[in-house]
Amino acid sequence: MKFEYTQVELDDVVNTYFKSTNPLVLKSFPPKEKKKYLCLIKIIEIFDSTKKYREKEINELLKSVYEFDYCIIRRYLIVYEFLDRLNDGSLYWVKEKTNESLH
Repeated sequence: MKFEYTQVELDDVVNTYFKSTNPLVLKSFPPKEKKKYLCLIKIIEIFDSTKKYREKEINELLKSVYEFDYCIIRRYLIVYEFLDRLNDGSLYWVKEKTNESLH
């Protein structure tokens, strides 16, 4: 599932839900689905789209962004198709065209 959004909406979500963008630190994960999606747009930027990741590597990257509940971020990255993985969860990768936005 993808949401249409404007740059203003994305900027507003980033300013509201992130403590900082460099390094990227999320202060809270929003309850509304569209805002979650917009947070994930920012979070996926920390991943190398040419690399395959083990679950432990994914967790370490996400802990640096949202230590409180990095597992939920990982789950939503899969649900909203920013990341894909093998069925056994042993390898993860950024899905193609993830960085394209639907402005």
